[in-house]
Amino acid sequence: MTHQIGGVNCAAATPIAPDGTPDLALFAAHCRALLAEGAHGLAILGTTGEANNFSVAARMSLVEAALAAGIRGDQLLPGTSACNVQETVALTRHAVQAGAKGCVLLPPFYYKGASDEGLFRFYAEVIEGVADSRLRVILYHIPQVTQVPITLPLIDRLLTAFPGIVVGIKDSSGDKDNMKAMVQGFPALGVLAGADPLLLPLLQMGGAGCITATSNLRSSDLRIIWDAWQDPARAGEVTAAQDRINAWRNLTNAYVQLPTVKAMLARSRKDMGWLRLRPPLVELDATQCETVWAEMARLGG
Repeated sequence: MTHQIGGVNCAAATPIAPDGTPDLALFAAHCRALLAEGAHGLAILGTTGEANNFSVAARMSLVEAALAAGIRGDQLLPGTSACNVQETVALTRHAVQAGAKGCVLLPPFYYKGASDEGLFRFYAEVIEGVADSRLRVILYHIPQVTQVPITLPLIDRLLTAFPGIVVGIKDSSGDKDNMKAMVQGFPALGVLAGADPLLLPLLQMGGAGCITATSNLRSSDLRIIWDAWQDPARAGEVTAAQDRINAWRNLTNAYVQLPTVKAMLARSRKDMGWLRLRPPLVELDATQCETVWAEMARLGG
């Protein structure tokens, strides 16, 4: 099955300027580097991109900065959800008009225990509000953060109501059985792993690819798995790449993940501006940074 959305997509981190706004120049350089390192696409403004810490205008400015840096629209999968329909429509319409390949849509997450009926209405109002045949929606299932799961019956209803528009889902639950159920139940749906170590198992199930945080640092290894996982002659290369991915993913979880990813980027990109985050997130302290950087050196990066 060929999926509309697939491949190695980086959940790109967003650098922050001293005044708390996105550092657009550093962001543009990071986007270009990620593609050069092997990513097929850039899932900007997701969890790792701190999307929900920025205004609508700031989020739009990051899409525009990527385009101005020479990133093609069909290389972008921006997160465009908010907790209300109106802002979600505005962000999604802006991304579609910018030529984005797809828009990653969290469910509205403030009210817990939302019913499938309520979630269907949210997605339906967004899709109908954007009213553009170019729109491609990637649902975003991350129940450990949102506490609002995207269930299999809801996926089925959305695919029936909006065929050719709802084309993918990022599953960050870490639940292999759930990913397998989606792959088997919805063959046309591009199921994307939200955790780096799960790319290979998901591809073996028939999945479409990944959107992951560690690809900010190891896109090259994820690309090896994508390119070579079906080639017996490259099995050793794939195993070695998977081992590196697992080690680096484990390191990103040494402390709170996003501050740790940014500390790792500060070292790998040689720019301490990467350490900055927006509240309520807080950077690693100096001792934690040194610990992470020492382990990066040991791992060879």
